[in-house]
Amino acid sequence: MGIRVLPPDVTAKIAAGEVVERPASVVKELVENAIDAGATTVRVEIRQGGRRLVRVTDNGEGIPADEVELAFARHATGKLVSAEDLFDIHTLGFRGEALASIAAVSRVTLVTQAASESIGTLVRLEGGELLHRESKGRVPGTVVTIENLFYNTPARLKFLRSDPTEASHALALVTSYALAYPELRFTLLKDGRLVLQTMGTGELYNALVDVLGLQVAQQMLLVVPQMLQVVPQKLEVPAGTEESLDGQPATLRVWGYVSSPALNRSNRRSLLFFVNRRWVQDGSLAYAVEQAYHTLLPRGRHPIAVLNVQVDPAEVDVNIHPTKREVRFRNQRQVFSAVQRAVRRVLINERPIPGVSARPVPLTAEEWERRRQFAHVRQPGGARMVDPGMEMQRTADREPVVVGAQRKLTGLPMLRVVGQLSQMYIIAEGPDGAYLLDQHAAHERVLYEKLKAQRASQNVPSQALLEPLTVELLPQQAAVVGEHQELLLQVGFELEPFGGSTILVRRVPAALVGKDIAAAISEILDQDAKDEAGMSWEEHTLRTLVCHTSIRAGQTLPLEEMRDLVRQLEQTSLPHTCPHGRPTMIHLSAAQLEREFGRH
Repeated sequence: MGIRVLPPDVTAKIAAGEVVERPASVVKELVENAIDAGATTVRVEIRQGGRRLVRVTDNGEGIPADEVELAFARHATGKLVSAEDLFDIHTLGFRGEALASIAAVSRVTLVTQAASESIGTLVRLEGGELLHRESKGRVPGTVVTIENLFYNTPARLKFLRSDPTEASHALALVTSYALAYPELRFTLLKDGRLVLQTMGTGELYNALVDVLGLQVAQQMLLVVPQMLQVVPQKLEVPAGTEESLDGQPATLRVWGYVSSPALNRSNRRSLLFFVNRRWVQDGSLAYAVEQAYHTLLPRGRHPIAVLNVQVDPAEVDVNIHPTKREVRFRNQRQVFSAVQRAVRRVLINERPIPGVSARPVPLTAEEWERRRQFAHVRQPGGARMVDPGMEMQRTADREPVVVGAQRKLTGLPMLRVVGQLSQMYIIAEGPDGAYLLDQHAAHERVLYEKLKAQRASQNVPSQALLEPLTVELLPQQAAVVGEHQELLLQVGFELEPFGGSTILVRRVPAALVGKDIAAAISEILDQDAKDEAGMSWEEHTLRTLVCHTSIRAGQTLPLEEMRDLVRQLEQTSLPHTCPHGRPTMIHLSAAQLEREFGRH
């Protein structure tokens, strides 16, 4: 093929593909336009996950009649004049691509009236082409209605996820900007049902209550900007810049809320960052926050954070991606340090971290290798278990031999329980040495196989609650309840909507009675946790249930209860790992113990 210039309709769809990835992308661009227009009220409606309809209504300044058609031209914007303005951006939008990109792949109706005009304007476009224009009376502001997204790009349409999943992305977008702009009133309707409404009081805490619920908001810790004393490092400071506590110009400020260590999530989705009030996804900021929680959270758990980073616009580049989701800081280390110190300080004030009085003793390479070998998990008979990815098959004399790509485990020998260690591990004696069993992981394996059998026979015990329990969910969690209502009912849950993102719990699996029902439901409905693990909804639900109903670490167990747990574990098909793949035990063979005590 020779080189040729692509037709305008092809280039328009290519450009649209960079900006409009899914319905949530449309919501993002329209909400940002509303905010830039000075709106104090933003109303968002979506139907069928946004593919059928997205409508955003605002009371902003509106578009003058003679500029309405120009607004849909590519690279048409009133927010930039020269290239130098790219390094001093004070608005959310600036590229002039959003409306043109959206119009290229949908049917658009726009009704707008500028505050300075007595009558408004209505236009309809399809595939980027203007079909109709007329004068129309309305109050100042703008209504943009997007219908049949990707109707003319079926290849993109087929890659969209289910309606609840697409809706959850849109809900995450709106809730994020509701937290970034607590002074604005946001309303979100999904398929005609109200799922989010903020009061616009201007207080971030009130927005947290509206979005996350009162129970979560009460466990959030305030990060105040006065706690930071940032010394600029060769940064040009604009005249009149506010001064920090040490008298130096404050070129960088961090404030917001973070969760106490007791409040955590199974994924990083609840880490929200706003740079100059722009919602961004930045891995270094997330890492800075998680480093501040170092040693304060269990492995695999993540905090909740709603943090604002204020920096001189000249020190941050927001023009590195068409969707403007990513930014680049001129001084990345300074931003990282400021965020980490701000969060760490509030955590220390909340929960002082004890110091270490003794000096650590370094281990030699030989000592480290000896300890590593001592801690290896071993099979009955003293045979060492190989790494995942190797298979063990027994020969005629019943000894394990490595033969392939996946390990095949055998059952357990008869074990005699000796006691408990650190309220976490069961100490047992076998015919070939000592065993340490993780009581939580072992109980997870027992409950998992029991629940799988009950699920297969459609006989999962459930129990009605004496009083229905109200549970406040994140909007994106509430969006997936309806999609998996049948599965939830089959495993023992009876849930129903109760207004907004709140659900009413009438019945739960019997094993969950007396446990933290709200936490279990929230984690089950966590779409990101399921996607990150790459498992089905049923598997994700079963694993989450057994995690929340099994014996916890730190729980003292009577000797008879430990014996019963070990007997049940012996009867499972895969006693060596929990459902999540962690080992349930380690084995110290008699030969190992003799070597360690110098008996050989």
